[in-house]
Order: sequence, then C-alpha cells, then structure tokens
Amino acid sequence: EGAVRQKRPLSLSCGLLFGLFIASTPVMACPSSCHCIEKSGMTVVQCMSRNLEKIPSDLPRDTVVLLLASNHITHIPNHAFSELHYLQEVDLSNNDIETVDVGAFHGVSDSLLFLDLSNNNIQSVPKEAFARLRAKISLSNNPWHCECTLQEVLRELRLDPETVNEVICHTAVQEEYAGKLLIQVLDSGINFCNFHHKTTDVAMFVTMFGWFTMVIAYVIYYVRHNQEDARRHLEYLKSLPSSSQISKDFDTISTVL
Repeated sequence: EGAVRQKRPLSLSCGLLFGLFIASTPVMACPSSCHCIEKSGMTVVQCMSRNLEKIPSDLPRDTVVLLLASNHITHIPNHAFSELHYLQEVDLSNNDIETVDVGAFHGVSDSLLFLDLSNNNIQSVPKEAFARLRAKISLSNNPWHCECTLQEVLRELRLDPETVNEVICHTAVQEEYAGKLLIQVLDSGINFCNFHHKTTDVAMFVTMFGWFTMVIAYVIYYVRHNQEDARRHLEYLKSLPSSSQISKDFDTISTVL
C-alpha cells in the first residue's frame, strides 16, 4: 500500500506537467518569415519588410491581424485567407501587387473589417473580387485604369474616407479624365459604363459593316467570275462548226462514198 501511495503523487505531477505543455503549445506554428504575438486575446502576425514574394500559406488559424506591408508580393490568389476565420485586419500596403483573383477574399467576407491595398501596382480588379466584403478598404496610390468595371466595383465598397482623395485615374477610357481624382470624376456624373456601351456599339457596328462589305465583295466577285466563265463558254460554242455545216459535210462524204 505504501508503494502505491508513493506512485499516485508522481503520476499526478506528470499529468499536470503534460497538461501545461499542451496548453502552451500553439494551434499552428508561426511562419518562419514572420513574428507572431498575442495581444489582448488576438493573434497578430507581423510579416512586414521580410522580402516576401507571396502570402505565406502556413498562417495560424486564429490570426486576427495580418501585417504584410513593405514586401514584394505581386499577386493575391484565390482563397488566400479562406482558413483564417477570425481575420479582421489585413495590411498589404507598399507591395508590388498587380493582380487580385476573383476569389482572393473568399471565406473572410464576414469577419474582415479593414483591408489596406494602398501603394501597389493595381490597375484593375475583377468585379467579383470584393463581393460581399464589409471591410473598410484603402485603394490609394495605385495606377488605376478608370473604366466601367472599376466604377461598378467602387459602388459596392466602403472606401477608407481618409484615403479616398488619393485614388487617382492613372489612365481612363476617356483620356480627359486621366490624372484626375476618381471621386471627383464620379461626383461630376460621369458614367464610364455608358461610354463603354457606346464604344461596344460602335465596335459592333464596325464589325457588322466589315462583314457586310466582305459579303458584297464576294457576291460581286462571284457574279463577275461567272460572267467571265459564261463569256468564255459562249466564245467556245461560237468557235464550233454550226450544225448545218456539219450536215453538208456529212452529205458530201456520203455522196463520195
């Protein structure tokens, strides 16, 4: 009995140590290129200025704040954050981002509160890329091409009011709006979609006119070619001996025989 009594405290101590070890083990390790800290019950993943060329794929599942500013990221792929169900803030400013996939923010549309895409190389985004996002978004200091799709995207977004005056049309479907603040252009009543429809109608008209011209040209060529064949056939028929001459020659041959 004494031996048994001595073993119980030892097994209990081992259980407590094992429990403490499990409790201190993170759900997912921090990426080697980042620094993870817990602040006020939130996991903050700090990956700023780490020369990253893409978004890390092994981010902790309980990430709430993700700081990826000042790297060399060029692309936000589909489902880049779909496993981060608690994600509230993403800072991707001062990167080299050029493209944003349609499903880039799939899975975080309900949780995300702030998204910073300022100071990148984004010219346009798919209309569905920011669909259902409720986050406040900064799009300032990008070389935006102002056209119908961008206008439709902005209708659904909550632009950061502090940076909205830094969204400039680098280029535009109508050259006179290049270099102007996008918000001023839209407030003036300009509708890039109307211009887009007009351009599409003109292009369709030009295409139809081109096809019509080709059909007419083909018909004219076909008629002229047939006329030429008919003329040659007629000349050939004229060059043949007439039936009366053939009959006379046949009679002459018969008489001789």
